Amino acid sequence: MNDQGLLVVGASRGIGLALVAEKLRSSSTTPVIATHRQPGVPEVLRRLALIHPERLLTLPLDVTDNESIDSFARKVAGLDEEIGTVIHAAGILHEQAITPEKSLDQCAPERLMRYFQVNSVAPLMIARALLPLQSRKSIFTFAALSAMVGSIGDNRRGGWYGYRASKAALNQFIRTLAIECRMRFPKASVVALHPGTTDTCLSKPFQKNIDPEKLYSKEQTARRLLKVLSNVDAGKSGCFLNWDGTEIPW
Repeated sequence: MNDQGLLVVGASRGIGLALVAEKLRSSSTTPVIATHRQPGVPEVLRRLALIHPERLLTLPLDVTDNESIDSFARKVAGLDEEIGTVIHAAGILHEQAITPEKSLDQCAPERLMRYFQVNSVAPLMIARALLPLQSRKSIFTFAALSAMVGSIGDNRRGGWYGYRASKAALNQFIRTLAIECRMRFPKASVVALHPGTTDTCLSKPFQKNIDPEKLYSKEQTARRLLKVLSNVDAGKSGCFLNWDGTEIPW
């Protein structure tokens, strides 16, 4: 990760918020852009902005709305700061009537499509909106938070059809984008990241059987991910990386 600006997509809670807070805490110069879905700035981001008024910029962005993405891209294009790293942290595992499927009988088209809309298509559309703002000679990183359960090679337990498949699709998008960027942006790094099971609202309903030693705090996960990205270069582009920097099988 270079010293240019950090953009975190989906920064109003969970890992995204922790990434913003950690970067602001650990660096005295790097500007940070944090996106939030709702029009109004969430209180947690507002408090951080009061502490770091010259370093933190908050922008609204609905990653599933094309007009919102276009408006966001125009705002980013008008900024003075260069963005060196983008971390797409927005995603869903459950929401309202959607919960991971335990069997085929629980799969429903509209729920499956929602998983793909948020977890797979949205990160690719954010990349499509932001990549044109970079020059061919730019050194930058685009990272999307994936999940170990998205690894087809690692799937031994089954279940969670929609979430697994949407993260597998994300991994394929990332891999394909990395290959295209080798020609368009040869100094770019495009990677998928597995953050590990983190104590957030996303994982809360499924923590019962998790070894406490393998349930990580948001702050710990944020530090680990930023460390991994600090060691990523174009040679790692197209990889699926674990929170410890090791590669995960597709």
